[in-house]
Amino acid sequence: MPLLLLILLLAVLGYMWITRRNSTLTRSCRWRQERSAGQWRCVSCGAVKPGEAEPRDCFRPRA
Repeated sequence: MPLLLLILLLAVLGYMWITRRNSTLTRSCRWRQERSAGQWRCVSCGAVKPGEAEPRDCFRPRA
């Protein structure tokens, strides 16, 4: 039983690591969809991205 829990824990951590690598979003990124305009707007920095799919990249300028 402990071996099964260890394998499950490693699988969850591996999944989280792989999904994190495919995105540049930060905790500050809050994308909201504006359906009438057909675009996404970041509540934090005000960046705008057209399209239907939720953005997976942060467009905030690096400091």
